[in-house]
Amino acid sequence: MTGIDVRAVVAARGVDVAFDVAAGEVLAVLGPNGAGKSTLLHVIAGLVRPDHGVVRVGSRVLTDTGSGRHVATHDRRVGLLLQDALLFPHLSVLGNVAFPPGSSRPAHWLAEVDAADLADRRPRQLSGGQAQRVALARALAAEPDVLLLDEPLAGLDVAAAAAMRTVLRRVLGRDGRSVVLVTHDVLDVLTLADRVLILEDGRVSETGPAASILARPRSRFGARFAGVNLVAGTAGDGGVLHTAWGATWHGVAGADVVAGRPAVALFDPAAVAVYRDRPSGSPRNTVEVVVAELDSRGQAIRVRGEEQPDGGPGLAADVTPDSAAELRLVPGDRVHFAVKAQAVALHPGA
Repeated sequence: MTGIDVRAVVAARGVDVAFDVAAGEVLAVLGPNGAGKSTLLHVIAGLVRPDHGVVRVGSRVLTDTGSGRHVATHDRRVGLLLQDALLFPHLSVLGNVAFPPGSSRPAHWLAEVDAADLADRRPRQLSGGQAQRVALARALAAEPDVLLLDEPLAGLDVAAAAAMRTVLRRVLGRDGRSVVLVTHDVLDVLTLADRVLILEDGRVSETGPAASILARPRSRFGARFAGVNLVAGTAGDGGVLHTAWGATWHGVAGADVVAGRPAVALFDPAAVAVYRDRPSGSPRNTVEVVVAELDSRGQAIRVRGEEQPDGGPGLAADVTPDSAAELRLVPGDRVHFAVKAQAVALHPGA
């Protein structure tokens, strides 16, 4: 199997991306709704023709706008698995898996996804999780070089999604094929992805190993996805971050942070204390925020502020239910978030 290289501009959808996926690698694509994630998959699958660009799998050129080359979807050896399994209702499970052109060893692939006992059933007799396993077997039976997964677990209940992840973890990348996984679920990234690519406004805002993105995100969406606070700005001397709107943050700077260069301050919502009145003689970083929303997070209540002045996600604080009851917070309240400098990590910006 071989890797994939993509360069695509789709002007009508505001998409302008370039990235690659190595053979046997699982790339998770994240981003807000409308960022261009599905468009990216459709370009690879041949369902959307870019205005400019090239799609190459190994030595095979699937799309090249410069030469006018565009291989038809059914000849691309690209498998696509969607949230809806889209099984043919008039065929048996085995018939569905054997249906695609080039399909081989349908019984083998049903066994690979733990669905051999479903071979004689009709799609209407399957649960959502069973139908997705059959759809995966159908995609793999065509022996694709590239497998595209567009939120295949989004419609499943917790138990079915967990079972499907187990199957995916076993079969993805095992035969050296490249995999692109669009998801909104951090569990998918943690259990399935080797690398993460984040799309914002049709552009790649961040990419890197999955563990690094989750631990040290550099983009707004990456920070919200990972559940941490991110403040963007310019690094100063001595662990200082200066924002474009005049705020100063103090933290612990990594060795790769360079004064005068873009940097981000990261800190956990659990490290943030919330006060009605500005605290005196306490943590070094104190900012006033307007409460935008509150929601329950298990044993904590998350208090999220309105967007930052540069459009970044609102800062969040996790407080105990007792503290939330004492503060009596509602959206629109003005409060102060405070966090110690030792709890703020500074890293190079995206």
